[in-house]
Amino acid sequence: MTTREATSIPLITADPEADELRARGLRQMRTIAVGLLLLAAAVYVATHGQDGVLGFVNAGAEASMVGAIADWFAVTALFRHPLGLPVPHTALIPKRKDDLGRGLEEFVGENFLQEDIIRERVDAATISLRVGRWLGEPEHARRVVDEVSDVAVIALGKVRDDHVESLIRDALVPRFHEEPISPLLGSLLSETLRDDLHHGLVDLALTEMHDWLVDNPDTVTEILGERAPWWSPPSVNERVTARVHLELVRWVADIRDDPNHHARRALDSMLEQLATDLLEDPATQERTERLKDRLLDHPQVIASSVSLWNALRRGLTGSLRDPEGAVRQRLLTEAHTFAERLLTDEALRARLDGLAADATVFAVERYGAEVTTVITSTIERWDGKEAARRIELHVGRDLQFIRINGTIVGGLVGVLIHTISVMIH
Repeated sequence: MTTREATSIPLITADPEADELRARGLRQMRTIAVGLLLLAAAVYVATHGQDGVLGFVNAGAEASMVGAIADWFAVTALFRHPLGLPVPHTALIPKRKDDLGRGLEEFVGENFLQEDIIRERVDAATISLRVGRWLGEPEHARRVVDEVSDVAVIALGKVRDDHVESLIRDALVPRFHEEPISPLLGSLLSETLRDDLHHGLVDLALTEMHDWLVDNPDTVTEILGERAPWWSPPSVNERVTARVHLELVRWVADIRDDPNHHARRALDSMLEQLATDLLEDPATQERTERLKDRLLDHPQVIASSVSLWNALRRGLTGSLRDPEGAVRQRLLTEAHTFAERLLTDEALRARLDGLAADATVFAVERYGAEVTTVITSTIERWDGKEAARRIELHVGRDLQFIRINGTIVGGLVGVLIHTISVMIH
């Protein structure tokens, strides 16, 4: 067996039930076409040699037979040799299926995969409006959320701890080592100071510090007492530490209650200088980068990152699995909101349809040639006779109308020619 013969095997997927319906319809139309031919032949024989009106009938019958036979030859020649005779330019589909496949490929590429045509069809499809209407149905929105949730749970379950560890160790940590952090921290601190965002953190820290000092006088006294001279009498130490604790509580309370306290201004000035040094001072930048490198190289960074990921994954998975979970409810709300916007916001629909058209055009420009090549490569693998039989099953019934029309039109033309002949003579 040659390579060509090995590849030319029947690879056309068949549907037996549909093929049976097509074959029945084809047989019915063939029967009608043959019946008309036999009727024309019978009329021709019955009226042969007659004059007058029957002469017109005879001429029409004769022309009908010619038209029927000619069109039968034309239709049959597409799929096989008529009467088994190897007449040139017959059995076109089995012989030239590869050429027909290339022609079909060029036709599709030139007439269907053009940007203007694609954009026109995408625009006419009103994709976003249809999506909005479909997604506006509660059961459809619920179905989308269920599918998204199930896929998300499966995807989260596929990510193992070693995957996360490898990502952090091999991809993120080296990248963070290379990326200077000083400009980022300096810019972030500058923006924070400019917008007074740090004051809330300072207020929280002062409140917590004041409460701790009030609730833990013994601890403060013990700490201060450790710093007292060894020769100082205990009674004096106790009075001094108690007084220091009291003043410390008052001082923290003053800072907490006075937004313009000089200590607050001193803290702001220190932070502003730190932001400037992070952006401009090489020494500060170098110390910051060394600190960053030490933190990144610490083993606990990877372990803590994996633990954080696991906690996040467990929370997401649990909420996604729960039909009444917060994540699913939020997704459902967003789906309804999105559907309403699609139905009411024409500008949004226009943008989305434009994006869909752009994506389709991009895909066609990038992969259109490969898509149309599938037509040629598929047809080349078909067996010629099997391809002809399958194509005839699909279009043969309609082609029989050519034979029927040829019989009828041929008869009318025959009558017309006979009429002209009679008028001339």
